[in-house]
This record gives sequence, structure tokens and C-alpha cells, in this order.
Amino acid sequence: MDRGKRHVKAVSYNSKIYMDLKDIIRENALRFLPAKSLFKCTSVCRDWKLLISTPFFAHNQSFSFRGFSGLFYQTSNGLLTFVPLDSKAHGVPDPSLSFLPLPVVVRCSSNGLLCCQDSSKSYYICNPVTKQWKKLPQPNADHGADPAIVLIFEPSLLSFEAEYKLVCAFKSADFDGLEFDIFSSKEGSWRVSGEICFGNRGLLPRSGVYADGVVYWMTNMCSIFGFDLAKERSIIMHGKASMGVLNGKLCSFFFGDKELVIEVLSNAHTNTMAMNSHDPGWRKIRQIQFDVSASSAETAPADSASSDKASVFHMHKIGRGRYGHHRESVLFANHEMVVFQTEKRIVALDLKTSATTVLMTSAESTFERDARFVPYVNSLINL
Repeated sequence: MDRGKRHVKAVSYNSKIYMDLKDIIRENALRFLPAKSLFKCTSVCRDWKLLISTPFFAHNQSFSFRGFSGLFYQTSNGLLTFVPLDSKAHGVPDPSLSFLPLPVVVRCSSNGLLCCQDSSKSYYICNPVTKQWKKLPQPNADHGADPAIVLIFEPSLLSFEAEYKLVCAFKSADFDGLEFDIFSSKEGSWRVSGEICFGNRGLLPRSGVYADGVVYWMTNMCSIFGFDLAKERSIIMHGKASMGVLNGKLCSFFFGDKELVIEVLSNAHTNTMAMNSHDPGWRKIRQIQFDVSASSAETAPADSASSDKASVFHMHKIGRGRYGHHRESVLFANHEMVVFQTEKRIVALDLKTSATTVLMTSAESTFERDARFVPYVNSLINL
């Protein structure tokens, strides 16, 4: 009698496979936001506030968010401010870094961490969002008054500790050449490499970038000098107008009157190849055309954040910079954006839309000679 009956199992349409929008955002989107935006999100609900405050979320956010957030700008008299890409989304609670025990000079940055130095030449690593900081041991080598130092921090999902390195190229006290001092957070100490690059090569100390295991600097002879961290060997290459990093690869940037040409390093060893080799070592990957018919850059106010397409293409016409040679024009670069300095402006170029945004305009005829611009990523990384 029961053979003909059908047994129907009730199905709940409120099954867990159907998530609320706030839960979808919480699980899949929040970690891709900058730190300032996340602090605003803590007021949405209690669950979001608890999630954002956990060390595990901070770890995920530091790995997921790598976007450019702004620049730390420091004048020659030590005044330190933060210039955000978007003041509503990006920012730090204390741009002057007054939470550090002494006034500092910002030297370099990497994925949310800043490297600073006080008047006694002691280095600090800090996160200006969380106000966490560590004072590093004093290096044994003399790095000079304006050290050619680069901070390397690559967030990893497999490591909850912020492991970073500092690499400084300095003039040898015993030889006519350059040596390399390396600090490892894992070891907690400095170590001078056995590599010595002989010859009188003056590095532009603020030009250092890290790409694909190698630290690069521009020289005052318009060449590129590199130090391979794995092999601990120096590299010398033909110079380019300006350096930056796209997708982890070293790139050169040339700003013409009507275009931006981007080339990627394809062979770092052209100086060791045969004389008849035609390998230039660089391969063109982008050529972006600009509309130069827009209004003159001088007409915009100092705090302008409007789109601008004029007078931002004259990097090669600026002349000789602070060291008597080409200035370091590109301040930051990734797959989405290139941020560069003109004579009077700091400009962000969107590589997808070719739109430009003026982040900062000099109140004087030009930026002061010793002004510092250090790019920053708004990260929750814990030290």
C-alpha cells in the first residue's frame, strides 16, 4: 500500500549555501581593502569589527593588499607629512611618526613597513598604521650620511612573522669600491657580504629598488648597479632614464613629449656577452600615448587632486638633479599605476585608463632639492 507513495524531503531555501551580502564581503573582499578603509568598516557590525581586529586577518590583509596608498613627504628641515592617493580610503593616524622615540628621517619602505633613521644613525622598522616599531642593532659598517639602503619585505601566507631584510651599499673603508651590509630580521643581526665591487661608482642613494632577487641602484654615471642577494654578486648594466618595478620585474620608464615607454629587463648580463651581440637587455612592453593639449600644470592649485594631462611628460627635460645627474623620476610602480615626480608635481598615472591624477604640487617654483618622497602601502602587518 505504501509502495506508490512518494517521500518528499523538505528543502530549506535558507541553507548555508546562501550567504548574505555582508558575509560574502566579509569572507572575500575585506582583506583587499587598505587599512584606513578597514578601520571604517569596523563600525558596520560587531562581526566585522571582531574579524578585522584579529592577527589572522591582519596577516591576510598584508598579503592581499599591495596597492599604492600614498607618499610620505619629508622636507629638508625634517617636517614629515603623508600625501594619500585618496584621503577617504588611505591614511595613517600619525603621519609625523611621533610614536617613535626620536625624530627620524624616512629612508625607504616595502609593503607597509617603513625604514627610518634617527640622528645617531640607528635604524627603526615601523608600521605607521599600528604604530608598532622595532629598533635595529647598530650596524658595524659606516653607511654614510645618506645611505643607499633598500628595505625588502615580501608578505607570505606561510609566515605569520614579518620577515624582512635591509641591504645597504656603502663605500669601503679599506678598498676603492663598494661593499654591502645586510640585515636579516630572522637572524636579528647585520652581516657584511664578502662581495666587493672595485671602482669609484657613486650610487644615487634614494634610487634603490628590489626586483626578482636583486637590489638595483642608479649611479651618477647613468648606469644601473645591482646586487644579487642569492649569489651575493654585483651587476653592472647600461643605464636607463628611470627605474621601477612592474609585476616583480625591473622596468625602465622614459617620458617623452607625447608618450610613456616602458621596457622590462630581459637580460641582466649584457655586459658579459660577445661584442657583436645585438641583445639590448631590455624589451618594450608598453607605449602609452598622452593628450598634451590639456591646460598647463601651473594653473592648478597646490592641493589639486583633479585629473591632469599636461606638463607631466617632461621628465627628460627637467635637467640634472640633486647629484648633478638625472633625478629619480619614478617613485612607485606596479601593474596598475606609475607614480612619478615632475619639476613641480607628483603625478599618478593609471596604466589601464591612461588617466593622470595630481597628488601634490610644489608651492614654490620647484620641489626643494633635499625633499624626500617615500611610497607607502596601507597595511595592517604586525611586527
